[in-house]
Amino acid sequence: MTRGTGRTAQRGRSGPDSQGLLDSSLMASGTASRSEDEESLAGQKRASSQALGTIPKRRSSSRFIKRKKFDDELVESSLAKSSTRAKGASGVEPGRCSGSEPSSSEKKKVSKAPSTPVPPSPAPTPGLTKRVKKSKQPLQVTKDLGRWKPADDLLLINSVLQTNDLTSVHLGVKFSCRFTLREVQERWYALLYDPVISKLACQAMRQLHPEAIAAIQSKALFSKAEEQLLSKVGSTSQPTLETFQDLLHRHPDAFYLARTAKALQAHWQLMKQYYLLEDQTVQPLPKGDQVLNFSDAEDLIDDSKLKDMRDEVLEHELTVADRRQKREIRQLEQELHKWQVLVDSITGMSSPDFDNQTLAVLRGRMVRYLMRSREITLGRATKDNQIDVDLSLEGPAWKISRKQGVIKLKNNGDFFIANEGRRPIYIDGRPVLCGSKWRLSNNSVVEIASLRFVFLINQDLIALIRAEAAKITPQ
Repeated sequence: MTRGTGRTAQRGRSGPDSQGLLDSSLMASGTASRSEDEESLAGQKRASSQALGTIPKRRSSSRFIKRKKFDDELVESSLAKSSTRAKGASGVEPGRCSGSEPSSSEKKKVSKAPSTPVPPSPAPTPGLTKRVKKSKQPLQVTKDLGRWKPADDLLLINSVLQTNDLTSVHLGVKFSCRFTLREVQERWYALLYDPVISKLACQAMRQLHPEAIAAIQSKALFSKAEEQLLSKVGSTSQPTLETFQDLLHRHPDAFYLARTAKALQAHWQLMKQYYLLEDQTVQPLPKGDQVLNFSDAEDLIDDSKLKDMRDEVLEHELTVADRRQKREIRQLEQELHKWQVLVDSITGMSSPDFDNQTLAVLRGRMVRYLMRSREITLGRATKDNQIDVDLSLEGPAWKISRKQGVIKLKNNGDFFIANEGRRPIYIDGRPVLCGSKWRLSNNSVVEIASLRFVFLINQDLIALIRAEAAKITPQ
C-alpha cells in the first residue's frame, strides 16, 4: 500500500511531464506493432511462394513517383491520419497485441504496396496515358492545319522560291481559298520551323498526283530575272514559239524548270499589253482631261439634299425600268443562238485560240473574240444596233461609239482596221484617227477607250489563203 500510494503520489507530483512520456511510449508501441504486422505478412507471403515453387519478385520502392491522388484516396488518407491521432491520445492503441488483426488503413497500405506479386502493378498506367497523348498529338496537328491544302503548300513554296517576297506571293498567287498576308506568313514560318507541321505537309505533298504537281508548277510566279530576259524581246518584232524555245535553251538556269515556250509567249504578250518591255514607254495622261475619282465626286455631293422621303413617282419609274430590263434579258436569252461572237471567261484551263475556221483572235483581259469572217465590226451593241464584236463585254464601254471600227482581211492576207468612231484607236501606241486605217500585225496591241486587246493571227490559215490567192492571180 505504501508503494502504491507512493507511486500515485509520484504520479501526482510529475504532472504533465509524465503524461508526455506516456504519449510518446504509446506512439512507439503503435509503430512497433505495425512493423511487426507488416513483417508477419511478408513472412507468410515468402512461405507461400516457396511452397508453390515460385521466386518472389524483387521489392522496389516507388516513393520517387509522385502520382496525383484521387478524391476518395485524399478523404481516406485524411480519415486515417485523424483516427491514428485520436487512438494515440486516448491510449487504446498500446493495448493491442502483436498478434491482433491489422486495421483497415494498414490493410490498404499493404494491398497498395508495389511488391505484391499476385495483382498487376499499376506502374505502366502512366506510360499508357502518355502513349495515348502522344498518339493524339498528330491528330490535333492535322485538325489545326485548317484550310491549307497540300496543293497550296506546294504553290506557296514554289512562289516564294521564285520571288523571295511573301507580299508578292499574297497578291499574285491564287490559292484554293482566300488567305490574308498574316496567314501566308504564319504558314511559311510553320513550314520552316515547326517540325511536326513540316513533316505532315511533306508527306501530303508526296502523295499528290504527278499531273496535279505539273499543274501547280505551271502557276508559279515569274521571277525578276525571267521578266528581265523576256523584256529584251522587242515589241515590234514578231516572236514565234521557236524564239522562246531558243531563249529557254540559252538560259536554262534563269528560267523555272516547268516553263514552256508557250507559257513564255503568253507572259511576253501580257508584258507587252501593259507596256513593260524595254523598248516601250508609258504615255502620260492628256493634260486637258481632268480625271475625277470617286472620292472627289463624293466630296461634291451635298449631304443636306439627300433625304429619305418616299417618292411614289420614282418608285413607279423604277418598277417600269425593272420590267423593261427583264424583258430585254429575256430577248437576249432567246437570241443567244444567233450570236456570232464566242466569249470565253478566263479560267485556269483555257481552250485553244485557233481552229480551222478562226482567222484571228482579239483577246482581252476578260473575254476573247473570234474572227471567223473576212470583215467584222467593233463597237457597243444596243437594242437597235447589232454588231459583230460587242466591246461592252470586256469592261466599261460608255465612251465607245456604237460603230467604232471595222477589221478587214485583204486577199493578200493582210489585216486592216478602219476607225469609224469619234475617239481614236491606238495600235501599238500609235493613234488612228476617225476615217483612217492601219495595218494590223500579229501580237498588235489594240487600245480603244482604255480597253486593251491583243490581236493574234492564225498564221497557218492565212498562209493557205495567200497560197490560194497566188494560184488564182496568174489565171
